[in-house]
Amino acid sequence: MAFHRLTRTHPRLSFAAAVGLVGAWLIPAGDTVQHILAGWNLGVWLYLLLVLYLTWDASPEKVRKVARVEDENAGLVLLTVCIAAIASLAAVTLQLVSSRGLEGTALALHYLYTGLTVAGSWLLIGCIFSLHYARLFYTGQNHEPPLRFADGERNPDYWDFHYFSFTISVAVQTSDVGVAGRQLRRVVLAHSLVGFVFNTAILGFTINIAAGLLG
Repeated sequence: MAFHRLTRTHPRLSFAAAVGLVGAWLIPAGDTVQHILAGWNLGVWLYLLLVLYLTWDASPEKVRKVARVEDENAGLVLLTVCIAAIASLAAVTLQLVSSRGLEGTALALHYLYTGLTVAGSWLLIGCIFSLHYARLFYTGQNHEPPLRFADGERNPDYWDFHYFSFTISVAVQTSDVGVAGRQLRRVVLAHSLVGFVFNTAILGFTINIAAGLLG
């Protein structure tokens, strides 16, 4: 029953997760970590494409409709995705350790795979928080909106929420968008902490890869 509700309220995420699980199971070779990362990449990049399709020309009315549907279990979904994305960084670390001894094309492909995994996880965090901000904005009970855009926009679309979300992911700050409400401030704080973890990890992976190439 819980899975049925999840597929109804979060169909894109459910479909992408199912495809990723099947992909991880069907991959012909590799150890457990490679199977997990293959399924993770397949599911994540598929989900990102589905979100892009949803975002591309969605009107504020469509955003409001989707936000109301996704309101159920939204907090649990957000927490689960964040934990899984951070866990993917640990898997990438194991992959980098196992790359020692590789040379030439094999090493280049290994690093490319690492880059795709980290980039996909980082984009996933930005997108999942964007959808969560949209949900909080359009399902809030207060008269005043919890996000206050500089131009006074009161019917933002997904691109407006992506702007807010990815500013936090990149700079760990909220730019020119005001945040009102205790619940939203807590979400922004959590997003900032996750963003800091990812930015630090990306820097560490970059240094590791550069050292490997130069060494």
